[in-house]
Amino acid sequence: MKIILAIAVAILLTACQTTPEGPLMATAQLKPTKGSKTFGEATFEQVGDKVKAVVFVQGLKPGQEHGLHIHEGADCSGDAMGAKGHFNPHGKPHGKYDSANHHAGDLPSLKANKAGRGNVQVELDGISLRPGAASIIGRGVVVHAGPDDYKTQPHGNAGARIACGVIQPY
Repeated sequence: MKIILAIAVAILLTACQTTPEGPLMATAQLKPTKGSKTFGEATFEQVGDKVKAVVFVQGLKPGQEHGLHIHEGADCSGDAMGAKGHFNPHGKPHGKYDSANHHAGDLPSLKANKAGRGNVQVELDGISLRPGAASIIGRGVVVHAGPDDYKTQPHGNAGARIACGVIQPY
């Protein structure tokens, strides 16, 4: 009886997290790049045609803004340059996440408080947790050392990569 109950619970938990179309939730553990002490977590939830992103980061420069992007690649080793450029399946120019023209991977900047902690909560268009060209599963989330100017092409001039994590379903 206990075995049957355990199997039923496991099936229900699995059913709550994925659908035939793909996962409904994903996470990325943001780890420091070489020489950095910045770390955090990003979670993503598919909500209809949008993705709700929640990002918490520590070890930022107090009072400063830090660029935040989803990148094409998943190699966060060393300086995270293996994460490649911003995720851009729609072929748009870099810009502010809520403007008509922006990379799918353009996210709001993190604003660090006096303790060096920052967070972002946002609903995003143009990305998905479902399979397809707009899927962010297996891509990197990168925190940058400086602010994103939302103008410089193709990256926003946000500086070095100080934390990186790979988006995985759960």
